[in-house]
Amino acid sequence: MHHFFVKSEDVFEGRVILRDDNYNHAVNVLRLRSGEKIVVSGEDGTDMYCTVETADTGLKELCLVIDEISEDNHELPAHVTLYQSLPKSDKMELIIQKATELGVTDIVPVVSKNCVMKLEPKKEESKIKRWQAIAEAAAKQSKRSVIPTVHKPLSFTEAVKRAEAESNVTLIPYEDENGMTGLCESIISFLPGSDIAAFIGPEGGYDRLEVQFAMNHGIKPVSLGKRILRTETAAIAILSLIMIRLEIVDSQKEFE
Repeated sequence: MHHFFVKSEDVFEGRVILRDDNYNHAVNVLRLRSGEKIVVSGEDGTDMYCTVETADTGLKELCLVIDEISEDNHELPAHVTLYQSLPKSDKMELIIQKATELGVTDIVPVVSKNCVMKLEPKKEESKIKRWQAIAEAAAKQSKRSVIPTVHKPLSFTEAVKRAEAESNVTLIPYEDENGMTGLCESIISFLPGSDIAAFIGPEGGYDRLEVQFAMNHGIKPVSLGKRILRTETAAIAILSLIMIRLEIVDSQKEFE
């Protein structure tokens, strides 16, 4: 079933209006016709099952009738932010895609000391737009109810201060950290309602001073095992742990 995301103002009186890019995709790409069924998600994460009604080609609007509002939600029961140091080539696109599938809420590109990739100011806006489009496509594919937000890049210092102010569980995988005790303690603290932040370094890893700065601001260094993981693998690994832990704890509530 085709999936669309709409703004709050596009939902009213038992109907949904598809406009702009949504209209073009529905009418000119998918060629939806009257009577077809689709899923629409609002900005608040509500999923609505709709039937295509009529198209106004003059206004370029497609009207949908809301048949059912789903009581289920496909989001994690916590706010998860990925602070991803900019990787080389197109790896960021893969990371954004997989992070979206794993339930992340926000993705913050970070410029750390050992980053090879540097975003030129003139290309920053178009790059973020591209990344946001990838997040939207991945959200549709994975049946998310909300599209993650891809933010403007921050310096490592700015990212650490943002995480300190906004998150109550923060961790930073670091190759020189030994043992799995720290990671196990962090996993236990991944609870519904938490605001979790995970930092992932670039191909060259974090500088020791960066890790020390993060620790001074309450961010916990953890090990992801005895092997050195690529930056894209590390992001997927830590987000998978967060997702599974939150899903397990949330599902246990059903049996209490």
